[in-house]
Amino acid sequence: MSEQPTVKESLLPAESEDVLELDEVWSFVFIKTDKYWLWTAICRRTRQIVAFVIGDRSAETCRRLWRKIPKQYRASHTFSDFWDAYEKVFPKETHRSVGKETGETCHMERWNCTLRQKLARYVRKTLSFSKVEYMHHLVTRWFIVEYNLAITHNHML
Repeated sequence: MSEQPTVKESLLPAESEDVLELDEVWSFVFIKTDKYWLWTAICRRTRQIVAFVIGDRSAETCRRLWRKIPKQYRASHTFSDFWDAYEKVFPKETHRSVGKETGETCHMERWNCTLRQKLARYVRKTLSFSKVEYMHHLVTRWFIVEYNLAITHNHML
């Protein structure tokens, strides 16, 4: 059995006009008071998740997301909500904080809905959750890679 590729290996090639949408959703591990935030960056053109991290809602976790974004996507324009960590981390020349009503983060919001529909541990009110942080990360990565590979497969048809 072959090993699953990384998120980076599951991506279609970047293009110069790509735009990234950023957001974070919460879930919990073991108990409801132990919140974990999944930070993601989605490519608007391909609809693939180009990077993700799980952590708290701090600027340091946002920096980890920035470092995980593949170099070929780092010059892309980015859009996020008004969470101040994005303003502290993402380049001011290419980043804009916007409200949901602008539609600039609608692909990311749609992906968040898909995530919640497909992975019970991300449903807001659920009894299904990860019992350990390692498994939470592993299942999330598995879901993202499989999601990206399905898009890659559809582009090749």
